[in-house]
Amino acid sequence: MALLVLGSVAFDDVRTPAGFRERVLGGSATYFAWAAATLVQTDLIAAVGRDFPDEFMALLRGRGIGLDGLVKMTDADTFHWSGRYGDDLNVAQTNWVKLNVLGKWKPQVPPAWRSHSFVFLANDAPQNQLAALDQMTKPRLVLCDTRDLWIDQDRAGLEQVMRRTDGIVLNDGEARQLTGERNLIRAAHKLHQQGSRIAIIKKGEHGAFLSVEGQGFALPAYPVAEVVDPTGAGDSFAGGLMGFLAHHEATDWKALKLAMLAGTITASYCVEDFSLDRLRTLDVAAFERRMGEFRQFLSL
Repeated sequence: MALLVLGSVAFDDVRTPAGFRERVLGGSATYFAWAAATLVQTDLIAAVGRDFPDEFMALLRGRGIGLDGLVKMTDADTFHWSGRYGDDLNVAQTNWVKLNVLGKWKPQVPPAWRSHSFVFLANDAPQNQLAALDQMTKPRLVLCDTRDLWIDQDRAGLEQVMRRTDGIVLNDGEARQLTGERNLIRAAHKLHQQGSRIAIIKKGEHGAFLSVEGQGFALPAYPVAEVVDPTGAGDSFAGGLMGFLAHHEATDWKALKLAMLAGTITASYCVEDFSLDRLRTLDVAAFERRMGEFRQFLSL
């Protein structure tokens, strides 16, 4: 079983109370694919620019991530984000964004990947998400992500994505912005009304909430002693979640709850260092060990 992800591969400049890193590897699809590849073959649809270094390409390839859908454009630079975190590590402040290739790229799914059963549409323009979805045959489960930019600028496109997918994964601020509801239970119900059968709301250090047509499940975050950089934590969470579901070829209620655990574990690795530095130590043995620790932590 293989998993397909559409999203961004980027350069990040990140400042947190723990330090500063410049032009490190980032992007929604990067974090998602790296986390998911712990559990299942993961194939990536994205674009990078002429400035994308061979060493980053080799790093992704060495993880076993399928790169036939990663396009290197010669007439633009790679998407680049600069941001910072203050004492509240749940909130990223954007300094600037250079869309670069993302302003030109239109996704193309390789023919061999169009029959993938599990698909994740990571943060990207709704029109790109729809274009990728149009190229798939009959996926069994499709989840999508979004962000405040698309909620503001293309709500109609986003709502179309929601109607054509099985569910949405977004953070609590985005859920409130999209639904107009302050209470997350009511926000989840509104997301169902907008078309998402599955609603997963991430709450940073406070965990995550799953709602499937009104049936709810809440989970705390894995207790990390020191959060160094939360960039990519939500994408890593989604990668672990979808990787678990694709690996087990399951989409039922019990599988979704266990997948929430898997996502929490992968996100906990992400935040312990900058970029992929800590995630690079994540393998099946490390994943299972921390999964066992977390299940013990949750036992009553």
